[in-house]
Order: sequence, then C-alpha cells, then structure tokens
Amino acid sequence: MAINESKLNSKIWLSPPHMSGHEQEFITEAFKLNWIAPLGPNVNGFEKDIETYLSQNSNATVLSSGTAAIHLALTLLGVKQGDEVICQTKTFVASVNPVVYLGATPILVDSEEQTWNICPLLLEKTIKDRIKKGKKPKAIIAINLYGMPYNVKQIQAISNQYNIPVVEDSAEAFGSQVNNQKCGTFGDFSILSFNGNKIITTSGGGALITKTEALKKKAIFLATQAKEDGIEYEHQTIGYNYRMSNIIAGIGRGQIKVLDSYVALRRRNHDYYYSQLQNLDAITFLEEPEGYTSNRWLTCILLDTKETRDRLLELLNNNNIEARPSWKPMHLQPLYKDAPAYLNGVSNSLYEKGLCLPSGSSLTETDLNRITKLIISHFD
Repeated sequence: MAINESKLNSKIWLSPPHMSGHEQEFITEAFKLNWIAPLGPNVNGFEKDIETYLSQNSNATVLSSGTAAIHLALTLLGVKQGDEVICQTKTFVASVNPVVYLGATPILVDSEEQTWNICPLLLEKTIKDRIKKGKKPKAIIAINLYGMPYNVKQIQAISNQYNIPVVEDSAEAFGSQVNNQKCGTFGDFSILSFNGNKIITTSGGGALITKTEALKKKAIFLATQAKEDGIEYEHQTIGYNYRMSNIIAGIGRGQIKVLDSYVALRRRNHDYYYSQLQNLDAITFLEEPEGYTSNRWLTCILLDTKETRDRLLELLNNNNIEARPSWKPMHLQPLYKDAPAYLNGVSNSLYEKGLCLPSGSSLTETDLNRITKLIISHFD
C-alpha cells in the first residue's frame, strides 16, 4: 500500500482546539432563539456546568478571558494604585498584567523544583521583607503551571498566617486535582481560561470562580459595565465589558461534556512520551507529587543544557512539529525588568532547559510515534 507522504509530514501543532461534536447543538439553539448577546441560556448553563464540575460550593462567572477574570478578582479584593501583589515569575504575562491595570506593583517570586510553581519558602521570605519595608502585599497570584497544581497546602498555610488572599490561576489546570479536589477551588478567588489552546476552548473566554453567590453577583455587575438596577442607564462605579456571549458559552457547553476524556488523552500523551524517552540521559520529566493529578495540559521536559534544548527545538520545528520553550519568567521580560523580584535560580533554569512538546487531545498514536522517534534518533 502506498504511503501518503504529505500525511506523514503534516503539521503537528502544540495544543490545537479539539471540537467534541456537541457544540453545534447549543450554537444552533442560540441562533434559533436569537440569543446573540452577552447573556442568555448558554451563559447561565455554562456557569452551572462549571459549578457542577468543580463542586465545593463554587460560583462561576463566565467572562471574555482569563485575564479579565484575574482583573476582576483583584478589583474585588480592593487592589488599587500603590498596592503590591505577589506574582509567580514563571508564568505567561497575562497572569501579571492585571496587577498593572490597577496601578499596583507586581512582586515577583521564583519557583520550587518540585512543582515548578511558586516556592513556599521564598514566598514567606518575600512577605516578611515587604512588610518590613512597610508594604504588606494585598494578594498572592499562584499559578498551576502547565496543569501542575502549586503547593496548595503550604501556600494556603502562608495565606492564612499573614491574612493575604490567594488568586488561584488555573488557566492551564482545568481538570487537575489535589487529593481529589479540583483545581479552580483552592483560591479565595480562582480563574479558568478557555483560550483556543486550552484543554477545552470557547475560542476565547474565561471564568472567575468565587466562594459565594454574593461575590458572583458583584463580579457580574462589574463585568457588565456596572450598570445600576433600573430602566435608566446609571453608573456609579467603573465597570468593564467582560461578559461572555451566549454563542461562545454554547461552545463551552459542548466542550465541558468531554473535559474528563480530554484530560485522559492529555495524560495519555504524557505517559507515551515518558515511556519512550525516560531512558534518555539528557531528558527529565516533571513528576506529580503524591496526591496530585495534573491534566498534563502540556507535556514539558527538561534537557541537560540550554544548547541541547535549542538543538532539539530546532529539529522538531524543522520537521513540521510545533514545540516551544517554556514560559520566559517575568523578571527576564523587558516589561517587568524593574519589578522587585525574589529569586533562587529555578525559573531561569526551567526557562533555559525547558521544552513543551505537542500535547493536544487530538494527537494520534502515529503523531506521538513520529515525534518520539525523531527525538530518539536525534540523541542516538
């Protein structure tokens, strides 16, 4: 049988959207009812779907993006001009920018090796130092990087001790768990993202998770331009145009039906990579701590040197396989080079030696075999 050469060399993307087939029924219904607005049955339904999935008395507000959700969380926490907010330096820029939207200063904290997320020891050291300098931080933004939960127990203990609330950034961790509790339920506020590359997508969009219905109502109020009740267009508070549309929410309703199966597929990808590459001396994997279940949104590996990483990255991309370096830490970004930073070298090392492999839930075994064979042959 002839081999389809174009199929063998087709593009393998890092984390492409993966439609379930259920989305169209919700979109069609929205058109049928003419609910083409940032409210409607799909908006309410998607929020209920998220709340049911997360449980833990979660209250979901679906929004235009995960960035909007962080912005609203900080606003509801009263962050304002001149305040300081602790942020994990190893993250995507969207986790930090909302701090600056509010005129506050991000205080950057390095990672621990175990989870690649914010280091509890360094976090406490940072809090003590900022208090000594006369600026107690108003919030901690903790990231579940690449789907791996942060050190929930220790971070929560520090949060309680110093009475500083946590905004849990679970943009990459929908479906991850710690001791059978879902990510998105650990922070005083938590956020999700449904961007096109996430484990489920609405093309763009996000959600803010609050502990109470009252906070959810405040979030909706701010997300709909802070219009006061009544027929008049009266505004006493600055608001935002952040509400998710009924069409977009319909996509989300179709996607969340398959979330657990997509988590299983992403974890399958990781396990396949691990089984094929674990014996290569130059490669190590991020392992799950006891009780942790990562959704493995992206499978990330560490190479032994930056030069090894760069050569492998070039090889994969030259063979039509999309791979990416791990996130560039915020303290290395020109935008945040002057922000106070408490560092231990971990995020620098992760950035220089980290590589994100294709991890989409639509990857086939043929795709995985093609990727791993190329990597193995490179080292052989």
